Amino acid sequence: MIIVCGEALIDMVPQNSGDKEVFYPAPGGSPYNTAIAAARAGAGVQFIGRLSKDFFGEALIRRLRDNRVGTDMIIRADEHSTLAFVKLGKNREPEYLFYTEGAADRSFSIQDIPASFPAGSRCLVFGSIAMTMEPVATAIETLALRAKEAGNIVISFDPNIRPFMIHDREAYMKRFEKWVAVSTIVKISAVDFEFIYPGMDLQTALKKVLSLGPRLVISTLGADGAMALLRSNNGGLIEAEAPVVNLPVVDTIGAGDTFHGAFLSRLETRNKMSGEKIAALDAEELREALFFANKAASIVCSRRGAAAPTLEEIEKLPF
Repeated sequence: MIIVCGEALIDMVPQNSGDKEVFYPAPGGSPYNTAIAAARAGAGVQFIGRLSKDFFGEALIRRLRDNRVGTDMIIRADEHSTLAFVKLGKNREPEYLFYTEGAADRSFSIQDIPASFPAGSRCLVFGSIAMTMEPVATAIETLALRAKEAGNIVISFDPNIRPFMIHDREAYMKRFEKWVAVSTIVKISAVDFEFIYPGMDLQTALKKVLSLGPRLVISTLGADGAMALLRSNNGGLIEAEAPVVNLPVVDTIGAGDTFHGAFLSRLETRNKMSGEKIAALDAEELREALFFANKAASIVCSRRGAAAPTLEEIEKLPF
């Protein structure tokens, strides 16, 4: 089972209506999207977080359940739901404006984290804007450290950086490298790398992240696909790359989240979800998992919003 922790919010997505631009609400948030993508790709998933009792919170819960994501570990709260307004531009990353003050998911605290992980937990996923706000960042960091101490849980971290949410870059980078060090897998987009290690070439940046302790670091490269660097059981490095599929692009909302969820689902459903088994992957197995995730991301980019594909849709997509 994959456990996903972090924000769950309402994306206010733009849509043209005559001569006006209007926004329609869509359930979202990077960890939330990742949880749904992993479940739709075939894995068992549980979500941990704090969600509002308001009607947006009800919509968030309903979509999780509709996609077979477990909700038993979610705290329901009186605070309102976070809103994220999205601005889309041609051939550009989406821009976001977050309204988080006093929101339910931001208020997730150490008191809200479970005393233990459910039976069958094999992976913990964390990251994104939750790690830029308190008390939620400290709560999730504590949960990740507990998973590390457990010793049998793969930890997967996606920083999904929004620079305008980071007010002290030096302080964030210290914590970022701490989170990397406790992780088994780190998934970082090429855009994130520009913020994390500006001016550093991709190969050097991948090796730097790997040197901090994880087994596997993956970089998503937009239309250029994805590449990964794996530290194998014998200490050697294995590199793999995989392309995207050439589908019409409607928008890129949720593409990285879908990639992350699909990649982890592939490991889980192929019985590769452990530190030792990940380190034992060969180049072809790693490439296949990357391509599976790229297919899922290509499909979601061909749709409006973070509408992750099913396992059947991914497997039917040709090379």
